[in-house]
Amino acid sequence: MIPTATTAQHSPHPGEPAGLDGLLEAVASAPVPARVERQERFFNAADELLTEKQGLAALDACAHRFDDAGLFAGRPWADPSALQVPLVAGTLRGAGLTPVAETLSELRILAIAEGRASSEVMSSEEATQFLSETMARNLGYLFPSSGATEAERASDRYRASHERLFALLADRIGLDRVLGEVVAELEQILAQRPIAAWSVKRSIARATHLAEGLSGPLADRLRSWDEAVCGPTPLAEKFPTVAAYRRALPDVRRGGLEHEAERFAASMLETGLCSPLHAVLVRHLGERHADLVPVALGLDDAGRLAWEEHTDFVRSLVHGAVFATTAQGLLGLHQLLERSLLSRTEVAAVLARFVDLPIRATVEADLLAHRADDDDVSASAVLLSGVMAVLGQPLGIGQGRNPTCQAARGISLWAQHDPAHLLELVVAAARDGRVEMPFGNVMLRSDQLPQGVAATIDLDLDPVSIVLVPHLDRLYSEMMRRSLLRLEDAHKWVNPALYGRWVPHELATAFADLAQTTVSRFEAFVRRFFATHHPAYNGGYRLIYPNPVGLVITNHHGRYLGPHAVSIQRVDEDPDGEMRVYFFNPNDEGRQDWGHGVAPTVSNHGEEPGESSLPFGHFAARLYAFHYNPFEEGDLTAVPDELVSSVVAAARQSWGERFIWY
Repeated sequence: MIPTATTAQHSPHPGEPAGLDGLLEAVASAPVPARVERQERFFNAADELLTEKQGLAALDACAHRFDDAGLFAGRPWADPSALQVPLVAGTLRGAGLTPVAETLSELRILAIAEGRASSEVMSSEEATQFLSETMARNLGYLFPSSGATEAERASDRYRASHERLFALLADRIGLDRVLGEVVAELEQILAQRPIAAWSVKRSIARATHLAEGLSGPLADRLRSWDEAVCGPTPLAEKFPTVAAYRRALPDVRRGGLEHEAERFAASMLETGLCSPLHAVLVRHLGERHADLVPVALGLDDAGRLAWEEHTDFVRSLVHGAVFATTAQGLLGLHQLLERSLLSRTEVAAVLARFVDLPIRATVEADLLAHRADDDDVSASAVLLSGVMAVLGQPLGIGQGRNPTCQAARGISLWAQHDPAHLLELVVAAARDGRVEMPFGNVMLRSDQLPQGVAATIDLDLDPVSIVLVPHLDRLYSEMMRRSLLRLEDAHKWVNPALYGRWVPHELATAFADLAQTTVSRFEAFVRRFFATHHPAYNGGYRLIYPNPVGLVITNHHGRYLGPHAVSIQRVDEDPDGEMRVYFFNPNDEGRQDWGHGVAPTVSNHGEEPGESSLPFGHFAARLYAFHYNPFEEGDLTAVPDELVSSVVAAARQSWGERFIWY
């Protein structure tokens, strides 16, 4: 018998009504002290049902009652309008009953979308849009046959129920609008040129399956990305596997090889995607036609000069790091050469160590997590490829599903302005299992410190982050702990110690207390930001180094969500003449809707790959801390009062509603 809301059973407590209806009634009638326990009973019953193929239908049948019963009251899912699509994937893989609660939340939103439930904070169209975007970002559940690895299945015990959930959403919401969401999502991701590109490659494969048999611009766009991943040439189409393509290359004449090189390079630079066959081609050229390697890498004049000066070294990098599994590192190698980093003696010296670097067994296992099952590439190759990628794409770093924005920001900052230091840190972490940093008069050792902000590190990261983030997280947290008794924001000392002496030691903050409950003198804070960062008011000074700053993140209603670490890359006019702040956002989600018209973008406003941007005033309205040099501060009184007032009003009317102001 298919279970229903009234027949679905669990192990009831004495005197408690059986079935989902009874459990919901118990939650609805519970006094506040007893509500949490009764919510847990419902979640446990739902957990049992989700193991059954028809259990989801029973939960869906009563989903319209979840909000009225207070099932999510006091929990992160209480306000559906505050939920964020990018967080769904991580929550579905969360610990304990978190995946169950997330599943129930999706069913609740489906009920709103279909008009079976009403909500004061979310319309039917908003609910439909939320679910469409959720499906677009979780294609692995929507098309399970196209890609979950055994590792993914083993680490996701709810995977079968999640796949049933997404099948239900696809059936009820429809896939027609999902294709547009998928293409828009992929375009924005690719605009940021992420280093950890395996998930977007899987999404392209799954989305291409979705577009099978369809025609039109959206389907064509998907197929062009799929070609970039699979191989954009007739030869690649004829020999689509790595082994077959490798066997075919020796029979190709030089003119054909040159065509292959040009086409693969053009595809890589256009999309930011590297095909495994591209790696096979570059290795072949490095061994037999080395003069075509610059063509295959798409190098400009600066890059070709770097190749000519360091040919033997680059060939050793190709030999040690470029394999089918690590093909994405080719884009990093392209950028590394065009940045002329090999001409910096200290960078080349440390980079050379990675060719035969001994790696600890635990680190080796983590690095090989994303290796294809049929590829015997070594951990050293994975790490060297990741190092090339980070050096070439400093803004392609992401924190993944980890609360480690400070660590990701550090890797990006060092890759831009102190690459040799970054490489030394990676060597120490991979070889020695520890990273050392001075703080005050003490040398901190990461292997002697307790866990940091993250209890565990999700390893869906680029290779450098896999190796380094656990150590940086512990070091950052220890520095913060040692600064707790100081009467100012600890970042005033921690940021220069962690990132480098080039971080200005003066820190302006919007909060009057360390607990961040009270906003004080915000008008003066905003005025100082304009006078130190806006070219029209700071005497024309331009940023020399990125500035690590703290933002207040809000949802699409402008409501406070929490603090977040980013770095200002530059302040400049966009193509339309509007002054914007261009910043690095390490959270893999450079564009969002922060409410009240504040919406960071990653393209079409002069952004470099990996940058987000906002109009200057919008950025200032979400800022709560920044470093500055008082000797490079303009006239505070020159900043127009109306400009400052508009920023203050925007802050108070959004995230500021949560705080005390004086």
